[in-house]
Amino acid sequence: MSQIDRTEKINRVGVIGGGQLAWMMADAAEALGIDLVVQTPKNSDPAAARASEVILAPIDDAQATAQLAERCDVITFENEFVDLTALGELERQGVRFRPKLSVLAPILDKYEQRCYLRSLGLPVPKFMAFDGTQLPPTRDLPSEKVVMKARRHGYDGQGTAICGSRQTLLATWERWGRPGVLLEEFIPFERELAVMAARNQAGEVVFYPVVETQQEAQVCRRAIAPGDVTPEVKAQVEAIAHRLLSALDVVGIFGIELFLTPQGQVLVNEIAPRTHNSGHLTLNACNTSQFEMHLRAVCDLPLPSPTLNCAGAVMVNLLGYEESEDDYEAKQQQLRAIPGAHLYLYWYGKNQSRPGRKMGHVTAIVQGVSGNALQQQCQELAHQIESIWYPG
Repeated sequence: MSQIDRTEKINRVGVIGGGQLAWMMADAAEALGIDLVVQTPKNSDPAAARASEVILAPIDDAQATAQLAERCDVITFENEFVDLTALGELERQGVRFRPKLSVLAPILDKYEQRCYLRSLGLPVPKFMAFDGTQLPPTRDLPSEKVVMKARRHGYDGQGTAICGSRQTLLATWERWGRPGVLLEEFIPFERELAVMAARNQAGEVVFYPVVETQQEAQVCRRAIAPGDVTPEVKAQVEAIAHRLLSALDVVGIFGIELFLTPQGQVLVNEIAPRTHNSGHLTLNACNTSQFEMHLRAVCDLPLPSPTLNCAGAVMVNLLGYEESEDDYEAKQQQLRAIPGAHLYLYWYGKNQSRPGRKMGHVTAIVQGVSGNALQQQCQELAHQIESIWYPG
């Protein structure tokens, strides 16, 4: 495999993963004159229809990633279900990953991620690793209610359980197959927040507006921008993001999820080293979408303004609520026809629904109001959208 000329213009970007994140990246790539080459298991995956070229292979197939590298100038990630050890050999041969594999190494395992954040002095909930040999609560994990998380491959509420007793924790752990897990104290937060932050090769960091995310069953149902937070909280969030991206030497965009306590303290919950669900509203509500910003960072292009182009916005995830094969066209039409609302519907092309699966999302733009009126209007729009999507 030939070494890459680091001064060349980046025209072809490889993406490991072909889901909705890569699908939504396609418009930004087209606008920037960039070809996307996608490695994904199935031709029916959302991004396969939009990519310039598709390599059909599992996401953790490093031999397929070697083929991907031959067809593009740089490789980025849509998800974290990769084999870092195998990819490391490709990186040593000159394949350019952005973010670098050294960025992913300390954060793909949730326990190791917590340890790394703590080593940077960033605020996190109390936590411990658990493999069945030591039962909480302990001196290191004082809360009665604990959160148990799979150390790898948890997403959309899978691999996360809130346990109110030792018996519940052990029963859930047994049901999961007795794996090593992360246990952390349950934070009685005032609200959950998230921020998208991007960094380029020169070390420039830009921040999107802090958003409030609202979860149900550990899956994000809504994101509201801007979040109703004080300047002090916003400063805490941005300082955390800047410290993290600079310490890791990130090139690309990160999604950072946080807890805000009633005392005004911000704690890091989880990190996504890629575009993220909490940034979907940037497609319509910001001057530059998270997908364009990520590609710009990856391709050594200038990072433009990430600011809002409206008073605010609410993004509502359309989550599966049944086992079904259906494109839900009637509901899609109803959503598009909501009167008096400036709505954008994104349907991911998934015709097989199951509970909790992200089938699409709707973003509603709000103008002319601020403060409590903005928050109230966003909540009302979210309720209107959900009343159409969810039965009953």
